[in-house]
Amino acid sequence: MHVPDGFINAPVSAATGLVAAGAVAVSLRGARRELDERTAPLAGLVAAFIFAVQMLNFPVAAGTSGHLLGGALAAILVGPFTGVLCVSVVLLMQGILFADGGLTALGVNITDMAIVTTVVSYAVFRGLLKVLPRRRRSITVAAFVSALLSVPAAAVVFTLIYALGGTTDVAIGKVATAMIGVHVLIGIGEAVITALTVGAVIAVRPDLVYGARGLRQRLKLRVDGELVDAATDAATPARPTAPVSRRKVWITGLVTSLVLAGFVSFYASASPDGLEKVAKDQGIDQRAKKHHTEDSPLAGYGVKDISDARISGGLAGVIGVGVTIVAGTGVFWALRRRRTADASPASLPEGV
Repeated sequence: MHVPDGFINAPVSAATGLVAAGAVAVSLRGARRELDERTAPLAGLVAAFIFAVQMLNFPVAAGTSGHLLGGALAAILVGPFTGVLCVSVVLLMQGILFADGGLTALGVNITDMAIVTTVVSYAVFRGLLKVLPRRRRSITVAAFVSALLSVPAAAVVFTLIYALGGTTDVAIGKVATAMIGVHVLIGIGEAVITALTVGAVIAVRPDLVYGARGLRQRLKLRVDGELVDAATDAATPARPTAPVSRRKVWITGLVTSLVLAGFVSFYASASPDGLEKVAKDQGIDQRAKKHHTEDSPLAGYGVKDISDARISGGLAGVIGVGVTIVAGTGVFWALRRRRTADASPASLPEGV
């Protein structure tokens, strides 16, 4: 759903840029409360994983594909404020290095793909957890539903932005019907990827999942040869459930991201994604502009001057994962260090 330059006029693009800048500023402050010694290293990895999986377009209908947006996944794994930053880092890397998503449309893309998906999905996720049993399976179910709804929500917001600043004269009803229809299907793929990923992390280290904090697993006691639930109170801490170290989780995630971007991406669907297909069918791409970095060495997710498509695309994917994890980790560690400095005794008023 990367919006290119030229789809949205300058005033609305500028307005969404201000919205995106404000949301990122708020998220920078909010992420300082979310990030700790567990989530700070994971956040950069989440950004890199989202970048890698976004390269894997999957078919959803005849001649149409979709890809992960990632807002729900990021919000559940590392928190909503940090999630907005994760997806924003990915969009920035894609726009600058790979000519994917217009630079003048960066505000539109961050507003739609980072802010809307994260806010909608996390609100749905927390709402579901209030009514579902406090079990690990409930986290996965809530992740599935919240991710599913976040994608058509983003399609609705794009339609509203287009209604305000679209550069072509197309009936907004047709745009809305086409966008929402195809993105409901894409949402199913988003939901499956999100639920599988969240479920995999919960299976080995539930304490690393921001959305699962507070989840308690009831202790079992053997009474007369049978296992029964032990009585617990609110003060009873959650039992450690997995011996897997954070380092192993991080390494596994990094290797998975590199394999997906460097190898599996070659087999991704070549069909246009939902927005591209709708834009072509409805004629809203008539005034699309060339990307400002279309001549960059990595434009189009390939390395310039390497003729072998498999090697070119794989190397570009590996570079993208590397750059994204370095940029993301740098941002999140800086925020983590800032939080630590703010909380240090030297920073407290005298007498506290």
